[in-house]
Amino acid sequence: MAKKQRVYTTEFKQEAVRLMETSGKSIAQLARDLGVSDSALHSWRKSIAHHGNQAFPGKGHQTELEEKLRHLERENEILRQERDILKKQCISSRNSHDEVPMHV
Repeated sequence: MAKKQRVYTTEFKQEAVRLMETSGKSIAQLARDLGVSDSALHSWRKSIAHHGNQAFPGKGHQTELEEKLRHLERENEILRQERDILKKQCISSRNSHDEVPMHV
């Protein structure tokens, strides 16, 4: 039977990291008290140090940089599609000008 992964709130993670820095307890003891692994505490501390207030954006949410990247990639894809359409129109319009209409 697979073990169900627990989900912790952003506030819980931030408070756990704050306790790591202020409680004076060892990380192993604090992890036991909170019911989490010490590797999770280390990961949370690293995430807060790296991302600050944007750490733990939540399920389905993105950091500001990830959101900007997603937006730019989408805009880039739209521009490629528009360029391809214009290329096709340009090629087809050249072909039609070279043709001489014949009436029988």
